[in-house]
Amino acid sequence: MTETQLTLSRRQALKGVSAFALTLVAAGLLAPGAHADAAAVDAAIKKLVKGTPEEGKIKLDLPQIAENGNTVPVAFEVDSPMSKDDYVKTVHLFAEGNPSPEVASFHFTPQSGMARASTRMRMAGTQNVVVVAEMSNGKVYMAKQQVKVTIGGCGG
Repeated sequence: MTETQLTLSRRQALKGVSAFALTLVAAGLLAPGAHADAAAVDAAIKKLVKGTPEEGKIKLDLPQIAENGNTVPVAFEVDSPMSKDDYVKTVHLFAEGNPSPEVASFHFTPQSGMARASTRMRMAGTQNVVVVAEMSNGKVYMAKQQVKVTIGGCGG
């Protein structure tokens, strides 16, 4: 075989990749535009956390309206003495409208001093952001807030 027989044009390669993606979609292996919902978030929480979450202890700092869904600031703080006997172990961040409900997990120890973190997340439209905190004593706390996304995001 000569070198020219093995070379694919960019157009041929893109056609092949597109055909493969369509085959996956048709087979149900790749769901286009699939998004989590409240039930998916509840299932993810039950999978990660033991116990029933109750309200309280978590302060959220989220915008009510995000003009750009590509970079939405998310911050939280959990009220805890962060002592050897009473501290926040893990805080999980969930989004009800993103392709995957699980966004991030933050791990803390008594040496952390505070159970506080901030990040940015991409949001696929208006949705609830859910934060769940696991405490060292086994208690679980939850807070939820809706963020209205006006443009952008991972869903367009």
